[in-house]
Amino acid sequence: MRVALTYNLKKKDPLKPADYFSECDSEETINSVVTALKTKGHSVDAIDVEYPALFSYFRKNRVDMVFNIAEGKHGRFRESEVPAVLDYLNIPYTGSDTFSLALALNKTLTKKILKAENIPTPNFQLFVKGDEILDPDLKFPLIVKPNCEGSAKGINKTNVVNNPEDLFCKIKECIDVYRQEALVEEFIEGKELTVGILENGKTRVLPILEIDFSNCKKSGEYFYSWKMKEFQGNSELGLVPEFYCPARLDKEIEEKVKDVALRTHRAVGCLDISRTDIRLDKFNVPYVLEINPLPGLDPKESNFPIMAYAAGMKYEDLIEAILLSASERTKA
Repeated sequence: MRVALTYNLKKKDPLKPADYFSECDSEETINSVVTALKTKGHSVDAIDVEYPALFSYFRKNRVDMVFNIAEGKHGRFRESEVPAVLDYLNIPYTGSDTFSLALALNKTLTKKILKAENIPTPNFQLFVKGDEILDPDLKFPLIVKPNCEGSAKGINKTNVVNNPEDLFCKIKECIDVYRQEALVEEFIEGKELTVGILENGKTRVLPILEIDFSNCKKSGEYFYSWKMKEFQGNSELGLVPEFYCPARLDKEIEEKVKDVALRTHRAVGCLDISRTDIRLDKFNVPYVLEINPLPGLDPKESNFPIMAYAAGMKYEDLIEAILLSASERTKA
């Protein structure tokens, strides 16, 4: 199969915020996906999605499938940009379609769908201007997040607040810096879990990954913040979470968590692959924080490959499974 890999390369720019390129992929990830596809016998071209180059490539080249890991460039629908171009050109691609990618990046809209589907998600309120009256039913502690960002951008330990004064200060900061609405939701104290869904012939829920932040007290980061994701494993900063896959759950709770993740995958309309982030509270209620239809595929650090390895897959098998799932789906 002739495959084009579409991606955004992670860069450094001193004029941009530190987390600006966090969603983009490293050269190691890009090279790993290319190598995995070639190992499985495919020919591969890797295309950085700078748009003149993207259009030029597809005008000159025919491919059987696009393996898409591109995050897009601008705005609240950016993860849909490359799939929209491919839809227009009638070129098949891996992963979710434009609608699901745009929906999942908008945390508030996703949470409204989860509520409608009776899928547990923390109570929330969206702040557009920052001067709205706080919903009196919301209970502190609360966490403030940019509404349309991924990779924990804009989130650190100071985003968890315990009083109205700190809350509205953080809301204003979020709106000013990220030029978008601020999502405020109840902070769920409990076990951090993430669940991968892989569709390869049949829909498969991968072993649950538990992230334990007990060893991260030095950093003060006790949840998956941007710094935790970006500098994971840095002992000097105290960013050394422990990973357990499968998670340390009894069978009944494990099945409940997997069911919630699968229902979330289907409610948002994800295809081929997704990863759902969940907090398990003290009553063992699995609250969905968000779903990522475009999860990271770094072979060493990303959560999704860790779950695939626990299921007995090699990295090249995971990449091939995503490709074949899209191929079978587009033939139907």
